[in-house]
Amino acid sequence: MADYADKLIGAHETIRNLQGLIDRVAKSPARTVLIYGETGTGKGLVARIIHAKSSRAGKEFADINCAAIPANLMESELFGHEKGAFTGATERKIGLVEAANKGSIFLDEIRELDLTLQAKLLSLLDSYQFRRVGAVRMTPVDVRFIAATNKVLLSEVKAGNFREDLYYRLQVIALNIPPLRERGEDVLILARHFIDKFNRQYGRTISGLSPEVREIFLRYPWPGNVRELENLLERIFILEDDDEVLPRHMPDRILRTVRAGRDTVPSVEEAAGEAPAKGFHDATANFQRDLIAQALSATGHNIQDAAAMLKISRHALRHQMIKLEMREA
Repeated sequence: MADYADKLIGAHETIRNLQGLIDRVAKSPARTVLIYGETGTGKGLVARIIHAKSSRAGKEFADINCAAIPANLMESELFGHEKGAFTGATERKIGLVEAANKGSIFLDEIRELDLTLQAKLLSLLDSYQFRRVGAVRMTPVDVRFIAATNKVLLSEVKAGNFREDLYYRLQVIALNIPPLRERGEDVLILARHFIDKFNRQYGRTISGLSPEVREIFLRYPWPGNVRELENLLERIFILEDDDEVLPRHMPDRILRTVRAGRDTVPSVEEAAGEAPAKGFHDATANFQRDLIAQALSATGHNIQDAAAMLKISRHALRHQMIKLEMREA
């Protein structure tokens, strides 16, 4: 989704609000930002926008997927190493943290970071100094860390998979990217954007979506979010010859889902981060606690703003917190 370029495309209220938050965060001195969003919503895009709109824009933007690099290589990748630090270290290597000095580093899928490295990252965030593997001296660095996750980190903390102290260190500023299914007619705006893009890229003149496809797009829940939409349209440009996007171009899975009127609903385990043996009521309560905790954290524990984020009244939020035995701060 790099072709989004320097902006989030969409007119839905949640996207307009997010655009405003991105501007404020980018221009702030904040050194840590946490981005929540389902797979395919554009977390990497938001990270790049924050960097591009900040005073760090002229410096390095380092992008690393914590799930893609083995744990035994990640420390050297992040912090670098000295010559002779280990077998095969034939020369000094500058790590991504040092390379991004004065710039930004994007840690995608932060949940996948090994617990030992989580401790080292926390130490770096506390002092903004680090030590290369095999080095004696500490190296100071000035970097903005932008982390992203598609999971409820508070559930990961409770499960022992993520350090609680690191969670709160990263959670100072948290941005939530809404899934495409919650953005109304933004799916049609995005479809128009991608059609224009692929017309230029493939030398085509597809006019747009047929009325039937517009209805399908509005009813389909898009579990793969914007990435799924983009990939679908590119596939159509490559394989179909018609001058507009038609229902017969849609994969069977999309047509079946729309006909059945189904939505993509997370399982109890996915939603609550608990084993189903806990039971429906316990799992539901845990899920509600996580949602409320995230909203409170994202709004600086402002009850009014958290209630608005959750689309309930302030009274209803307070009542639910009492019921779940949650403190306001």
